[in-house]
Amino acid sequence: MNNFADKLTVLRRLSGDRLFASFADACAGGSLEKFYFELYDCGAENDFLERLCALILTDDNAFARTCARGDTPSAYLTDAFSSDLGAIFAAAEEFENDEHFNLGNVIPPFDGDMESDRCTDNLSEFYAAHGYGQFITYKAFSYRDGKLAPIAQISPVTLEELKDYRDEKERINENILNFLGGLPYANMLLYGDRGTGKSSTVHAMLNKYCDDGLRLIELSKENILCVPDIRQLIADNPLKFIIFIDDLSLGEYDDKVSSLKAALEGTVSGGCDNIMIVATSNRRHIVKESFSDRENSVHPADSMAEQLSLSDRFGLTVMFSSTDKAQYLSIVTQLADDANIACDRQKLAALAERWALIKGGRSPRRARQFVDFIYAREQRGIDVDF
Repeated sequence: MNNFADKLTVLRRLSGDRLFASFADACAGGSLEKFYFELYDCGAENDFLERLCALILTDDNAFARTCARGDTPSAYLTDAFSSDLGAIFAAAEEFENDEHFNLGNVIPPFDGDMESDRCTDNLSEFYAAHGYGQFITYKAFSYRDGKLAPIAQISPVTLEELKDYRDEKERINENILNFLGGLPYANMLLYGDRGTGKSSTVHAMLNKYCDDGLRLIELSKENILCVPDIRQLIADNPLKFIIFIDDLSLGEYDDKVSSLKAALEGTVSGGCDNIMIVATSNRRHIVKESFSDRENSVHPADSMAEQLSLSDRFGLTVMFSSTDKAQYLSIVTQLADDANIACDRQKLAALAERWALIKGGRSPRRARQFVDFIYAREQRGIDVDF
């Protein structure tokens, strides 16, 4: 018996999935037991068709990529895609009465007739709105060896969990809304003392707007030279991407300085309206300088201007100022209220100050660590004093 998967054209990569491969093999007279094993192993025994739909939706194929970049697929490509859909779901129907699992139902945007124009139109609209392949499944990526690798687990932090710094968060939020809405936006530099919530704010924005098409690409400062390559990888993607460079600082003669300047200003190849560069730094002026730089320069004012020009290329600069005592204790109190800490608030404030003294300073991060410590002690029935 022929394996229908061998005749697939557009959706041929699906055979790389273990469940799909075992399903296709079983349809061709292969081991049913292996198919059942893969089915149970991934928990798809109650909704096999739903899992099949999800595999197709997240497949990286020519039809999906064409629709995602806003082009109309050729009649040949559309017919081949429709034919693949028909073959896959016709094979699935052979198991309609199988007593080992439940087929379940297809999910939107799939239509009852998989080879109909309505079904392909629905899928075309889906890809145009939501992207394709791994960009549907994951919301964060890292750049490695010329490819975007998905990050399965990211911080679940929300904006509500990040206390105070209201004005700073509102400025960032407004800029991201402009970005998502196709309005003028700016690349952002978030700077300030360590532990003030710069990186957490970016992660919280991603969690808030991922369903609206926001994605994040983590880029190490060692890979700044690769920004043009990343632009090429996602240029045709309808989603919006933050290229996130955390804890950025560069030396005066670092070749990455000119590369980042070009990325922020655009080059002859043009920019992309689906990319925003966001960097965090403990320094307002990213390029490090020393007194010797000024003393040894023929034109010290020009040298200083050159060093400051990188920071100036970020259209929006947001400062996260250091946390004073009142703000620190306010954050502690808010976090303690959220966690239902029973400790008397006056005692809690005294302990929080002691914690800051031991840990070497006040910050939202220190406040979070302190409240977590107190919460754990209360849950275990241990005296919170230390």
